[in-house]
Amino acid sequence: MLLSGFFHVKDKDYRIFNSQEDQTVTFLQNLKQPLLTPPTPCPAKKNVMFLKTHKTASSTVLNIMFRFAERYNLTVALPAGQLFHLGYPRNFMAHFVEDFEAIGQNYNIMCNHLRFNPSEVQKVMAPNTFYFSILRNPIPLMESSYIYFKNNVPAFRNSKDVNEFLASPTRYYHPADYRQNIQARNMMWFDFGYDNNAEDDTKYTQAILEEIEQNFHLILIADYFDESMILLKHTLCWDLDDVIYFKLNSRSQDTVQTLTPESEERIKAWCSLDWKLYLHFNQSFWRRIEETIGLEVLEKEVDHLRTRQKELTETCLLEQEPVGKDHIRNKALQPYQSGAANILGYNLRQDLDNRTLRTCQRMVIPELQYTSYLYTVQHPHKKGKELGLPLLWTRPQERMQLPNTN
Repeated sequence: MLLSGFFHVKDKDYRIFNSQEDQTVTFLQNLKQPLLTPPTPCPAKKNVMFLKTHKTASSTVLNIMFRFAERYNLTVALPAGQLFHLGYPRNFMAHFVEDFEAIGQNYNIMCNHLRFNPSEVQKVMAPNTFYFSILRNPIPLMESSYIYFKNNVPAFRNSKDVNEFLASPTRYYHPADYRQNIQARNMMWFDFGYDNNAEDDTKYTQAILEEIEQNFHLILIADYFDESMILLKHTLCWDLDDVIYFKLNSRSQDTVQTLTPESEERIKAWCSLDWKLYLHFNQSFWRRIEETIGLEVLEKEVDHLRTRQKELTETCLLEQEPVGKDHIRNKALQPYQSGAANILGYNLRQDLDNRTLRTCQRMVIPELQYTSYLYTVQHPHKKGKELGLPLLWTRPQERMQLPNTN
């Protein structure tokens, strides 16, 4: 019963089940498991927009958002047609969302990649929507971006390694090709909807930082991910179990390139807009914690989260840690591979009962597969998204009767 409290399937979209499946759904609805911390007394915020920035642990946040949407039977603003992003790198437009013309401003959750365009997002999301995003220190972000986008970004492709690129970035980076080189400079600035090649003028950057503060209720910091999850939990009035996670879309250490001290300093100059963005919201992040939770409570709740996560790891995972792409046994759990990175995934234990198996699968299912599954649930009469990979689930019914395999 350890994991039974993690997900509570509601019955709004599951009325098509036959009697046996109905019994399974009812059983899942009735599962109760005490949390390590008591449920929050305030109502959970259920209209939430997450700006999914690149290479910032945002795939892990997306998994959290999708699981929350399933728990409360919420409607997710999913990419239209065969896309897995909401029009990126183009500025977001409302019609990039599947069935926007029919559903209108009645979506609860938005969290797939997009380039932020507030006026269009507001056409999709309710007026009381909570907006948040996540940032990462631009120094490790640049190295991660270089490896992940190595084969796609001309500025990276034409250089030997990340240090060579940073020794003379203008040799490889041409502003005329900026659409192909987004990931090579000020990528977070771009994701927020701004010009990543803009001049680093103090008046301009300050105006943008203030605008972001107006548009977003909360900015998390990936470098302090567990602390971010606790702050998110408190701010959204969610339960601890809502923000438990396994790290997704991470890569093997053998693909990490070591930055020289000179390269680290060059990143601060080359990506100076991202650097200012990060410094500003890193300060506001810790100020927000001190003003709301307090460092003492934060430390205790981070310990609770890590204890719960350890229990999950021991219950769910065969190797107790992520494994390389060639060692993932179930190809339905194979994450998308990009560039020179070896994106890790998970193997689940073989002795799990069906209920626990389903819970564990939700924790480790990669982003593209989860997006594809939710699309078939929300839009059953439309052609499913083509992945070229086997799916764990293709219909809600199948999710209710998964075989005991990993």
